[in-house]
Amino acid sequence: QVQLVESGGGLVQAGGSLRLSCAASGRTFSSYAMGWFRQAPGKEREFVAAISRLGGNTAYVDSVKGRLTISRDNAKNTAYLQMKSLKPEDTAVYYCAADSGSSYTPQVSPQVYDTWGRGTQVTVSS
Repeated sequence: QVQLVESGGGLVQAGGSLRLSCAASGRTFSSYAMGWFRQAPGKEREFVAAISRLGGNTAYVDSVKGRLTISRDNAKNTAYLQMKSLKPEDTAVYYCAADSGSSYTPQVSPQVYDTWGRGTQVTVSS
């Protein structure tokens, strides 16, 4: 089973940028499709972005398209979420997750993900 650790969160002003990282250990990273989810206070966890095992396919929630970019470096066992033009409504705890069952199609449902990190806080001030 893979273990996941997120980093890179913090406080940023609206319009600013952050890059989140998700470091994986334990098993072959390229065996997993990866996803990013977020949860704001008082709200349910929501899908943000996902990427297939080899990085050829990605998926995004409409609200982040054009501003957030998911990527991965299998040689470094790390997934990334590049965030730009951040808005106060992006404030949340961001989680990365690993999906061992999907090959080519990134999955948006949190139920298919096997393993989760502990999250990193992103706060966007207005």
